[in-house]
Amino acid sequence: MKRTLIKILAGFVLVLFPFLTPQFISFASEYGVETKHWSNARYDRTYLSPDPQIIKEAVVQVMAARTWGWRGSFAVHTWISVKAANAPGFTRYEVIGWRHTPLTIRIGVPDNYWAGNRPFLITDIRGQKAADIIEKLDKVVDRYPYKDSYKVWPGPNSNTFIAYISREIPELELDLPPTAIGKDYLVGDGVIGKAVSGRGVQFSAGGYGGFAFSPVEGLEFHLLGLTTGFDYGDMALKLPGFGRVPLF
Repeated sequence: MKRTLIKILAGFVLVLFPFLTPQFISFASEYGVETKHWSNARYDRTYLSPDPQIIKEAVVQVMAARTWGWRGSFAVHTWISVKAANAPGFTRYEVIGWRHTPLTIRIGVPDNYWAGNRPFLITDIRGQKAADIIEKLDKVVDRYPYKDSYKVWPGPNSNTFIAYISREIPELELDLPPTAIGKDYLVGDGVIGKAVSGRGVQFSAGGYGGFAFSPVEGLEFHLLGLTTGFDYGDMALKLPGFGRVPLF
């Protein structure tokens, strides 16, 4: 009986985690009083990326930021920005839900606020390794099969796109945050594939549920787009809403 109660309580805690995040509390307190439109939110630079006029070596950066409004309690938006050696600026690749053509490739700001939310770095690779990744990137992006489609949940969405790149270019060694909803949507009709990092294995039932095991991600369980798990490399829990929570 005690074990059953513990399991029930644990289930409630996992479900409630997203609602305890600062983003959700902030949204809940403002909702119904004054809600700004996403187009009026901050999109200026954060300077997480180096100045191309100073840093001449190749750079590859993957970033994430909480999404707009209540969705930010659950999910992040991810993108990849690259700068070839001696290039005058960054090229940014991402999938955006509100554009007529979701896949967007542009020269521009690599590290801006996203709908008012400050981004954070997932990976930062420089030098020859970055140059090798950049050489492969355009061909991988060109093969992405969902250039003209976007579905917030369970995918394909912005996080599905970055996860696809990561699976195709394992040198990135990406460990996308648990809040990157859509990362577990496997391209094609298969149910078994590579984990997002390109190492290890993943089972996915159309993005609605499954699991992954990898030396990069650790052990993950996926349900309705939410991720729970344990990253034994970084000794951290992976929790819905909170993301990665270090144990020490």
